[in-house]
Amino acid sequence: MIQKSITKEEVNGLPLGQFEGDIVLVDSLELVEEAVEDLYCQEFIGFDTETKPAFKKGVHHHVALLQLATPDVAYLFRLNEIQLPRSVQDIMEDANILKVGAAVLDDLRALKKLSPSFKPAGFFDLNDELKKVGFENIGVRNLAAMVLQFRVSKSEQVSNWEALDLSEKQRLYAATDAWVCLEIYKKLQFGGYLDDLFNR
Repeated sequence: MIQKSITKEEVNGLPLGQFEGDIVLVDSLELVEEAVEDLYCQEFIGFDTETKPAFKKGVHHHVALLQLATPDVAYLFRLNEIQLPRSVQDIMEDANILKVGAAVLDDLRALKKLSPSFKPAGFFDLNDELKKVGFENIGVRNLAAMVLQFRVSKSEQVSNWEALDLSEKQRLYAATDAWVCLEIYKKLQFGGYLDDLFNR
């Protein structure tokens, strides 16, 4: 039975969990097509973005990184270097491929600034949808703890996502954030916890 509420102390008492598959940094248009080919074979993918934090009022940055994860591979698209390629935008406009994230609305708004023609389809927001089936605590960290029984590190959240080279820690953090959304969704869906959402 999956619990639907959790305290900060309970989360902090869990072991750390992280993505253990392949992490592919997509920073050239040649690498984009290989990634897209694999992503088109998936029924569900994990989704997240990262943006360089702004510590001054009135300063805003564009999305620097788009993460799309399968169970085995996390693709990290460096949008600050390659923009939003049309083929990647097509995946995110394809209603037949379910993209699972948390608080996706902000991410999608930010991506729209990079490509005003972007019309997202096929997104599942864990935060919004899981409230409807009784989850009291939401957010990737809480949901991973309740559903997957491990703690996700947030140590790299406010690091520089436009750095010339992303560190191993940054890559792992970014990959984990997208992959964990997918794993939460799969466990809940196959466990019947989402039946009420899909039978409406």
